[in-house]
Amino acid sequence: MLEKYESKQQQIRRSAETVYEALSDFNNFTPLVADRVEGWKVDGDTCTFKVKGMEMGLRMVEKIPGQLIKLEATDTTPIGFTFWLQLKESAPYDTRMRLVLHAEMNMMIKMMIGSKLRDGIDQMAEQIARTFNAV
Repeated sequence: MLEKYESKQQQIRRSAETVYEALSDFNNFTPLVADRVEGWKVDGDTCTFKVKGMEMGLRMVEKIPGQLIKLEATDTTPIGFTFWLQLKESAPYDTRMRLVLHAEMNMMIKMMIGSKLRDGIDQMAEQIARTFNAV
């Protein structure tokens, strides 16, 4: 069953192009995830890492400058999903960002982790906005 989770919209006081440039390169994620995951490795548009001993991988499958970055789970990831970072510049130095997760999971998994995914995607969006707005 395909489930969809959307973050609350976040305001970032930067141009959409600046946000896109930073988020479209996995190398820029290194300082953000270094203390949260194990074995973080980047190879171009693909990254691999471990969370609680579980092997995970992401691949950037679509990029529209200043608008969209679409990530997809690699074959090593136990749950199939796509993850979208949507950007819309409302005014100069006023970008609105939303994260959208589409995950393939059965009812039992949804009951176990559904609310955690919903909270997690909101926290991730807030953290990204805070990081950009603090600079």
